[in-house]
Amino acid sequence: MSFNHKSIDELHELLVKKEISAVELTKATIEDVKAREDQVGSFITVTEKEALAQAEALDAKGIDADNVMSGIPLAVKDNISTKGIMTTAASKMLHNYEPIFDATAVEKLYAKDMIVIGKTNMDEFAMGGSTENSAMKLTKNAWDQSKVAGGSSGGSATAVAAGQVRLSLGSDTGGSIRQPAAFNGVVGMKPTYGRVSRFGLIAFGSSLDQIGPFSQTVKENAQLLNVIAGHDAKDSTSSVQELPDFTQLIGQDIKGMKIALPKEYMGEGIDPKIKEQILSAAKHFESLGATVEEVSLPHSKYGVAVYYIIASSEASSNLQRFDGIRYGFRTEDFDNLDDVYVNTRSQGFGDEVKRRIMLGTFSLSSGYYDAYFKKAGQVRTLIIQDFEKVFADYDLILGPTAPTVAYGLGTLTHDPVAMYLADLLTIPVNLAGLPGISIPAGFVDGLPVGLQLIGPKYAEDRIYQVAAAFEATTDFHKQQPVIFGGND
Repeated sequence: MSFNHKSIDELHELLVKKEISAVELTKATIEDVKAREDQVGSFITVTEKEALAQAEALDAKGIDADNVMSGIPLAVKDNISTKGIMTTAASKMLHNYEPIFDATAVEKLYAKDMIVIGKTNMDEFAMGGSTENSAMKLTKNAWDQSKVAGGSSGGSATAVAAGQVRLSLGSDTGGSIRQPAAFNGVVGMKPTYGRVSRFGLIAFGSSLDQIGPFSQTVKENAQLLNVIAGHDAKDSTSSVQELPDFTQLIGQDIKGMKIALPKEYMGEGIDPKIKEQILSAAKHFESLGATVEEVSLPHSKYGVAVYYIIASSEASSNLQRFDGIRYGFRTEDFDNLDDVYVNTRSQGFGDEVKRRIMLGTFSLSSGYYDAYFKKAGQVRTLIIQDFEKVFADYDLILGPTAPTVAYGLGTLTHDPVAMYLADLLTIPVNLAGLPGISIPAGFVDGLPVGLQLIGPKYAEDRIYQVAAAFEATTDFHKQQPVIFGGND
């Protein structure tokens, strides 16, 4: 029996009333994973044995009636450290790496008696926008298996969209939660920088990375963020801001809210059909009592250039630790120490990772640092100031999540610049450290369109309120891909 159409609240009720056990729910979830895995390729590792052992222990202890997540299975992106469970970041470099510790986010899942069902596929070291850069396998879009899943958290998005799990965790450095959520018609939240601890997340761009949740609905997304958010002494960038209940404003109306629609988010490069869906969503918000007005974020056009300098520079520094000496892959082809370093990194990293390491190393090198890295930091400040000006007058910003719907597998792999430009709507949010969500907002050519809502720092609860108001009065989130029982 499958339970994947039931919400977290419904599953919690069944578990508390003992109409199902945690073991039954876990077994059913593993069956759902296996039944669809050949079609979408969401998982690198399925932790059947560990998950069932955890579920048995939980049944023996008893489900906590006051903890909605008790006994709920979920999937975790493979760049988030899981003790004793392979964590590869989808790279040959870490093909056999079993961490000896859990990421703080994973510790928090276990503290709430959640069950990790497996690790999801991704672009190698989270570098990519399509999950085609994985050294492990190819993940395909849940709606159309000839299209990309989006990236880098493609496996976490397709696992939810295809009905393998209700919830999953991803990471977002330049759009890696929101863009695959848009491509697969699910809800994906990138929280405020520092809201969720980065301890145990394999670092890509340390000033940009953030762990966040995927879900079928807005409320479930907020429920999972409630579990993983909070200050962590092990992460010096972790926020000490007080935590609200992220579900507290869900269900409240949005009359009188002011929502900004940046003209730059509806300009050149955005598919006209996507624009149509977003303008229709803006009208829908107006019908719910909100005001939607056009604004300008003039420096957002520099976002992609700034991001690829900053993120690549941070990656160049962060990935120095993968050298064949302490753990992970080591070349067998060497005569001296220099050979170990050079050959291990040449053979262990994929093309995209090498491209970004070289780009970052160049940006940080003597003679180029001021021209590139320093200048990028200055323009980043201008982007942050643009957002601050808008948020002085508006509650949230609205726009598309991605400029197009999911594109065909293999169509952009030969053109890295075109792939980079596909992140132009999500990147500024990471540069400014803001929270942003993608929710389903319609279809173009049979593929899902994502609507992005961006808030000021620590306004996740407000974003969830507005997203839930949209969700409650539309039925886009109820439509499922064929793989999940939907109609053609």
